[in-house]
Amino acid sequence: MHLNHLPVARRLWALVLGLTASLLLLSGGLMAYMMHLDDDALHIVQANEDRISLILRWKGLTALAADQSVGALSSADEHLSARLQQKVREGIEVINVLQKQIEAAAFSTEGKALLERVAQARKVVLNLLAEGARLRAEGDLAGTLSLVDSKFTPALARYVGEQDAYLQLQERQRDAAKAQAAAQRQRALWLCLAIVLVVVALGMVLANLLVRSITRPLARAVGLAEAIAAGDLTQDVHDDRRDELGHLLRSLSAMGARLRGVVGEVRSGVESVSAAASQIATGNQDLSARTEQTAANLEQTAASMEELTSTVTQSADTARQANQLAANAAQVAEQGGQVMGQVVTSMQQITDSSRKIADIIGVIDGIAFQTNILALNAAVEAARAGEQGRGFAVVAGEVRGLAQRSAEAAKEIKQLITTSVDNVESGSVQVAQAGQSMQDIVHSVRRVSDLIGEITASSTEQRDGIGQVNQAVANLDQMTQQNAALVEEASAAAAAMSEQAQRLSQVVAVFNVGASAAAAAPRVAPRQPVAATQAKAKAKVPAAAPQPPQVAKAAPAPQPKPAAAPARIADARTPVTAGADDDWESF
Repeated sequence: MHLNHLPVARRLWALVLGLTASLLLLSGGLMAYMMHLDDDALHIVQANEDRISLILRWKGLTALAADQSVGALSSADEHLSARLQQKVREGIEVINVLQKQIEAAAFSTEGKALLERVAQARKVVLNLLAEGARLRAEGDLAGTLSLVDSKFTPALARYVGEQDAYLQLQERQRDAAKAQAAAQRQRALWLCLAIVLVVVALGMVLANLLVRSITRPLARAVGLAEAIAAGDLTQDVHDDRRDELGHLLRSLSAMGARLRGVVGEVRSGVESVSAAASQIATGNQDLSARTEQTAANLEQTAASMEELTSTVTQSADTARQANQLAANAAQVAEQGGQVMGQVVTSMQQITDSSRKIADIIGVIDGIAFQTNILALNAAVEAARAGEQGRGFAVVAGEVRGLAQRSAEAAKEIKQLITTSVDNVESGSVQVAQAGQSMQDIVHSVRRVSDLIGEITASSTEQRDGIGQVNQAVANLDQMTQQNAALVEEASAAAAAMSEQAQRLSQVVAVFNVGASAAAAAPRVAPRQPVAATQAKAKAKVPAAAPQPPQVAKAAPAPQPKPAAAPARIADARTPVTAGADDDWESF
């Protein structure tokens, strides 16, 4: 497969993924190799460190046992000497275990030879220690001290020296292992660097090939775009590449061909736009004059509506005040009716009380009559008694006189109470009639108040309706003013559009579309100016007098409907034959 037939993204991804995969494989291999080297070096160094640790412990225990041995052989205290000898024997057992571990861990010939020498020196020290213990047991302290100074101490020194030699050997082996690991790591790094350089060089070569396969068609595309930008639309490019750059070149070539057609069409359309702009400007001037006349008529209508609104508002305020007064009168009448009802009730109570008093007076009259009879009977009995009943007769006479006077007083009071009851009943009847009259007045006042309230509500509704009409007229006046301003702006825009059409014609003239495209561009005949059409219309109807627009006869605007509105507007505009307005009635 040819490289130019692959998409640019696929080529870039192939290069990036190839380099990335190579670097990842290289990094993975190097990391695995470095980890293997680190593990080996760590194992070797750790083994040396373990051996050195054992040797240091071995040396420490040996030095302690040596000091204890010297103390046990040199001490004059038998008890202390015995204790030190026991500790020496225990230390020797531990040293034997450590020495066996060290000998088992030795792997080099030199190390094994040094361990052999250490074992021989230790054997000498153990023999001299046994001999000194024997002399000590025999009680020869002087011979023991002489043995310690002459033989035992030099033998210990040789033993410790052999241990130091073996320790130095282990330290040298440890340092050698570390140096070897560092050298291997350095060699691995150099190898990795060399491989990276090779991969980078290969990537640069591939990137150079990829860049050349991209920049060459881009240079051709840039040249074509610069030619189009300079106005040369005659150039064409043919390329058989299947990638994005090939599509770009073919798209630019198609764009140039399309621009040739568009520029040709624009050239032919600019002239039509210029003629239409001049016609629009003339029509906007006529529409502006009619809009100004409509605005003046609407201003007069708005003034009349404001006066009517003021009158209706004053009437509504007066009706509201009358309603308030009627409501107050109804409230006062209701209060009077309530008072009259209370008076009627009070009169009825007085009548009842008078009747009860009359009944009580009747009772008193009866009691006086009975008292008179009793007094008369007492006088008769006193007369029969003679001298003995004379005093009783005097008292009975006084009682009878009092009873007669009480009876007379009771009769007079009864007559007064009867007269009062008759008067109260007559007053109650009159008060009841007055209360009924007051109720009739309250009902009448309420009816008047309701009628005035209805008048007030009607006046308020009338005021609101006229206010809405006034607001609608004001809005219509404002919209007419705005329409007049928009018409003026449209006239200015039409003039500007005509000027822009001229400039556009000059700008389009910069492009070179070739002779064939220029010849193929259609020519649009300019439309007849509006002024000429209006002149012809005026010549046909010379006697037509200008009439103001009949705003009052306009039918109410129907609810807007998306599909039916254009047809209604067209139907309304069809029968208009107003002379010079024929050409612009559909604007």
